[in-house]
Amino acid sequence: MPSLPGGASAGAPPAAAGHCPRARPDFGRGISPSSPASEDKEDLMGSVVSSAKINARSMDRHEKSGFGSNKRVKISTYECDSFQRIIPTLPDELSFQILARLPRLYYLKLKLVSQAWKAAITSSELSQLRRELGLTEEWLYVLTKLEPNKLDCYALDPLFRKWQRLPPMPSFVSEEESTGRTQSSWFQMWNVVGSSIRIADFIKGWFRRRYGLDQMPFCGCSVGVADGCLYVFGGFSRAVALNCVFRYNPCLNVWQEVSPMISGRAFSKAALLQSKLYVVGGVSRGRNGLLPLRSGEVFDPKTGIWSELPEMPFMKAQVLPTAFLADVLKPIATGMASYKGKLYVPQSLYSWPFFFDIGGEIYDPELNSWETMADGLGDGWPARQAGTKLGIVVNEELYTLEPSSSLDSGQIKRYDSEQDTWKTIVPQVPVHDFTDAEAPFLLAGLHGKVHVITKEANNNLQVMQAVLQNNIENSPSEENIIWNILASKNFGSAELVSCQVLDV
Repeated sequence: MPSLPGGASAGAPPAAAGHCPRARPDFGRGISPSSPASEDKEDLMGSVVSSAKINARSMDRHEKSGFGSNKRVKISTYECDSFQRIIPTLPDELSFQILARLPRLYYLKLKLVSQAWKAAITSSELSQLRRELGLTEEWLYVLTKLEPNKLDCYALDPLFRKWQRLPPMPSFVSEEESTGRTQSSWFQMWNVVGSSIRIADFIKGWFRRRYGLDQMPFCGCSVGVADGCLYVFGGFSRAVALNCVFRYNPCLNVWQEVSPMISGRAFSKAALLQSKLYVVGGVSRGRNGLLPLRSGEVFDPKTGIWSELPEMPFMKAQVLPTAFLADVLKPIATGMASYKGKLYVPQSLYSWPFFFDIGGEIYDPELNSWETMADGLGDGWPARQAGTKLGIVVNEELYTLEPSSSLDSGQIKRYDSEQDTWKTIVPQVPVHDFTDAEAPFLLAGLHGKVHVITKEANNNLQVMQAVLQNNIENSPSEENIIWNILASKNFGSAELVSCQVLDV
């Protein structure tokens, strides 16, 4: 059985013209915290973004670069004063080859060297060259919430174990300040994603009417990744379910507004499948409160166009009497994973304070239709909190984390499609008891391994990796598993919201 969470390269940075080595660190036994120096030298990613404009032009070159398979006939040069080269004594082709081999960690400061360097580092050509050379790096992006209306985004470079802070998301325009505007322009941007309000609180409001929706802070947006960018979808603010979509581009280090969704939705589920982003389910504002959505839509990042999906049929819910289903139980999608070329969506019926698993459904993009999920997969998919279900796919295997009843430990499980069962492969995961948090723990796939993100009682956020010592797949035990800490950082009382991995 392969070990779960894997290591990441650490060590001294390579020479400028050399190839960046990708050796994994030599972890010791037990828990090895990250270097304190990586926390003390945190860079603000947003602090180095200049507003200066740079003009670029393309010109044909007839000489060859001398890099074998990386020969380029056309290269972008950057117009800065008298057609300044990136490195004055070198052709731009060679300069790009050098910059592509530098770790991403250095790009923030290298952009300050000159306008030509900034233009080169933020160019799409450099990103493309890094992909061609196989030099892209996986970074972990963690979203946290400290204040009711503020989201902080941090990026972790696992090679150097260093955290960097993303630029702040601009404030959204309130409803009172934008009378007469369309819904997508009402909220041109917001500075929060998620809040301490959990979906369970919304479910309670459906039935007990204890909350005034007009007074609720922003919460419930979903997050996904595509084409090397981070996307934030919708959310709920006051009496409006938002349809706005915003994208973070790590090369430019900026947030940008993109095409809005067809429908406003909050607490939806997002996943990437075949280079397209799918957003499914969630809730919207209904006549008598919050309305669960059966609909879904798909976004093509290349065209910026949204298309509607057929509604989820919730076939297993149809066995209940229609009146009972409509008045008491509310069907909702509680998770989503892109697995084996399809979207796997576990589902539940809510009747506060209880939720009932009803398996799930699978969307086939080739047939553009839904089918019922296998019983063992859907009914056995563990819930994290308030019915929400985590699922990540690493090396074409589907994983989840099942918490204990007290949320002070858990088990990592892997789905066996042949036997239609969830099998425990890590019996003891040291997650901690944060029952008031919207996301007491998160899962991420870094470097082909499963990682667990959680917080300790002292507010240290930890990115943990489990290593099986004896590689005994059929009989994993707590004794033959060692937990290593890939990175650690104190975020104060900030809550975990979501995490994604970008390969840039």
